[in-house]
Amino acid sequence: MKQSVFIALVLIFSLAIGFIIWRFMLPDYLREGGPLVGVLIALVVMCVAFIIERLFTLNKAKGKASVQAFFKNVISMLQQDDFDGALAACDKQRGTVANVLRSGIERYKQLLTTGDTTEKRLSETQRAIEEANALEVPLLERNLIALSTIASIGTMVGLLGTTIGMIRAFNATGHRVGGIIDAQQLAVGISEALVNTAGGLAAAILGIVSYNFFVNKVDSFNYTMDEASYEVLQLLKSREVEAK
Repeated sequence: MKQSVFIALVLIFSLAIGFIIWRFMLPDYLREGGPLVGVLIALVVMCVAFIIERLFTLNKAKGKASVQAFFKNVISMLQQDDFDGALAACDKQRGTVANVLRSGIERYKQLLTTGDTTEKRLSETQRAIEEANALEVPLLERNLIALSTIASIGTMVGLLGTTIGMIRAFNATGHRVGGIIDAQQLAVGISEALVNTAGGLAAAILGIVSYNFFVNKVDSFNYTMDEASYEVLQLLKSREVEAK
């Protein structure tokens, strides 16, 4: 499924769920927050949807087995010049690190039969690894901007609801019945302001925490990929030196 289609479906689904919950499932004191409460609920639903998608994608990016065990196995095979075995291990492992290493190992194996110089083989192998890395990183970072945006929008929507509620509260002070302030309208305005404030903070907190959590996860993946790629390139470089 295309990313734009996924986001559009999540947006439509979240808005529908948000307004259904606001209209039919919330207690009266929360419903008094107004339609913006439905928007805030939709933002929370969207955030949860993106969190589930990121957890699934990053778990899949780890591969089938431990990355450390897989990498140790690949290094052992490369030290024995078993390139076919290393490629088979990458195919079995899958995941981000395996995909990046597979591109480099496969390219190096192809160049061994062309009679190219050592420098060209190593540079082409490094280029293949960098190209594969450039394809994998956007998949790891996908929807992180959406989580950051939800955190920002949640704060703004909550602030808008707070402002509208305070306007209603102050408006109630200007309409007196028999010289007495309409306490009911005043209470409704203050309630609307506070409910939207709470909802905006909840959406923003969820968005910020999840965004930072996944950014750290992606940084860890990038570090692992860089470290694994460097080790493989150094091993191939040592092999070339020994072969001279």
